[in-house]
Amino acid sequence: MAGFGGVSATGRSLERLLNLAFASGQPVAEAQTKAVLVRTDDLDPAQSSALQFPALSLLLYRVDFDKSTRASWSARAAEDGRSYLPLNLHYLLTAWADNAEHEHRIVGRTVQVLENVPVLSGPLLDPSGEWEADEGVQLVQEDLPTDDLMRMFEALSTGFRLSVPYLARVVVVAEPEPLPSADVLTVMTGAGR
Repeated sequence: MAGFGGVSATGRSLERLLNLAFASGQPVAEAQTKAVLVRTDDLDPAQSSALQFPALSLLLYRVDFDKSTRASWSARAAEDGRSYLPLNLHYLLTAWADNAEHEHRIVGRTVQVLENVPVLSGPLLDPSGEWEADEGVQLVQEDLPTDDLMRMFEALSTGFRLSVPYLARVVVVAEPEPLPSADVLTVMTGAGR
């Protein structure tokens, strides 16, 4: 299972996959579109140099545990003494360009790539995640209601932009070995009277 770096490594893996795909088939003619991991502060181009048009920003906006697999991972933890936390990583992929057509092309190329490669595994996973050989992370377009997407942009420092929500599931963050058990110290006072 991935170490705690699995969260970061998933984003780096997604960024690398999209940049390799953009290099082999640029969505915007005569321009280098680049996928970039960003923080919320980077979504204001006037305040940040992280985005150079044309670009696709990858914002990890939410991390939560995977409700459908958490019980089975807890059972495994009880057996081997390691902790396992299955996570879902919620990304907002946003197109940035000088015009609407280019933004549409960036989104089109992005969803094409992620449909063709729906699982990150093996060499597609960034090694900083300390992945095991049989691990994989599924990439699915998230069903995010338009109202929720609009509210998200209201909370960010930029106006609404053409975006696609994606879910990376299941990233299992685990302890590399069982946690050591603490020695138990028992103290009795007043027992000698």
